[in-house]
Amino acid sequence: VLNRVSPNKCFTPMFGNGTNTLYQSGPQARFFPPSESVMLLPGTYKNKVAFITGGGTGLGKAMTTTLSSLGAECVIASTLVISKTADEISQQTGNKVHAVQCNVRDPASVEAAVNQLVNDVGLPDVVINNAAGNFISPSEKLSPNAWRTITDIVCAAFLAITTIYAESGSVFVAPSAAAKAGVETLCTSMAAEWGRYGTRFNIIQPGPIKTKGAFSRLDPTGTFEKLMLETIAVGRLGTPAEIANLAAYLCSDYASWVSGAIIRMDGGEYVSLAGEFNGLKKVTQKQWAIMEAMIRNTKGS
Repeated sequence: VLNRVSPNKCFTPMFGNGTNTLYQSGPQARFFPPSESVMLLPGTYKNKVAFITGGGTGLGKAMTTTLSSLGAECVIASTLVISKTADEISQQTGNKVHAVQCNVRDPASVEAAVNQLVNDVGLPDVVINNAAGNFISPSEKLSPNAWRTITDIVCAAFLAITTIYAESGSVFVAPSAAAKAGVETLCTSMAAEWGRYGTRFNIIQPGPIKTKGAFSRLDPTGTFEKLMLETIAVGRLGTPAEIANLAAYLCSDYASWVSGAIIRMDGGEYVSLAGEFNGLKKVTQKQWAIMEAMIRNTKGS
């Protein structure tokens, strides 16, 4: 959970281990404080049904809470029993939230969950494919079952939550990168093919967002959090509420002309990592002056 800050303050500089870390931010983060209030108008999702996989925790819970607060009747699916979470969100928003048990790796479980969804509330207007699994591991140490664990979870399809490395690849998360790239290609393909049926498909690529499920497997010791912050242009991690607002917009009627879009929401991390000369941000003014003088003295090609 993030500390909210005023534009004139930075986050408290503390570090711990794993998900207990309260991260610090770069000095530029004071220009980019998170706005976590619901963006869209009340009633935007009135009389609409939303189905969210992985809806019981982290980003899924945040998106469910936002859609429910906007009037949607939400159905959340998880491998765990999440009726308590559904009740919690329902009490907070005043709108009914249903919970179904579903293992997205098991076609029979998915079919049963969809049947329950249709029987309880009817066909959904919004489907958010948020269920995911990931962990860091050298690729040569991955067993066939470990690879399937990731790819079977992620390869499902209207709004898909993937990751910024789906298009570039990344070390130590090969099955996740491959699976999520597949999801993106599936969504863009279906956006082209099924628009004639009144269906839209879009993708959000989140950058680092501190949720218990993600950081406990991707940064179990808390070692890499500071490194992440150094590569994010705005100097802070993202928040679940920020992703939830974008998701609510993309699934709403306000975005009826948005389909097949892949939207990166990462505080500028991807472009910070991609530029060949981005490391020069660490050069001091004195060093720039020295280099400028050296360049001016260079003659010829």
